[in-house]
Amino acid sequence: MRILIIEDEEALALRIQKILQNEHYTAEVSFSGDKGLEQALVETYDLIILDVMLPGLDGFQILKELRNEGIAIPVLLLTAKTRVEDKVSGLDLGADDYLTKPFAVPELLARVRSLLRRASDIKSSVLVIGDLQIDTATHNVLRNNTEINLTAKEYAILEFLMYNQTHVVSRMSIAEHVWGDNLDLFTMTNFVDVHIKNLRKKIGASKEMIKTVRGVGYMLRE
Repeated sequence: MRILIIEDEEALALRIQKILQNEHYTAEVSFSGDKGLEQALVETYDLIILDVMLPGLDGFQILKELRNEGIAIPVLLLTAKTRVEDKVSGLDLGADDYLTKPFAVPELLARVRSLLRRASDIKSSVLVIGDLQIDTATHNVLRNNTEINLTAKEYAILEFLMYNQTHVVSRMSIAEHVWGDNLDLFTMTNFVDVHIKNLRKKIGASKEMIKTVRGVGYMLRE
């Protein structure tokens, strides 16, 4: 899943990015409100982690602009403020949740997982299709109750397909969500095909379970 962090405290922003990357999310960082808003308007993300106190455009202004543009990306506000009025203002502008600094890493990750599930209309951390299941909290993958070991990229692809099960996702969408800024347009779609082939083999999935939609991408179905 692809997450944008808009936070001007570089050390904190990079720490959050590292935490998310360790959990196999694709995490990108913007250190200013202006650039962060531009990225959010142009690129496709599954979640935005947005600091309230930013130079230039603050978090509230960014949030208002996103919602005015009809962009419904889940937004988790980061704020050092504890006043109820500030939290209410953020929620009224369309924020989906807020987290007060300083925060514990497990709480950050729990809120991230919750918002990603909510955006996908999935209420459990365990995603299931047929006899295949993954736990987005622990990254355990089971098929017929047998644990399967996947690489970080294979897991990220499978999780993305699981969140979008029964929907066709393009190779480019998979590449953007898994590789993010490291995307190489000339080679990445081939990388996706190779990873899909390895993923099918490891989880014992037929070509009908991870179906190739010619000229478009892939679809996970029971």
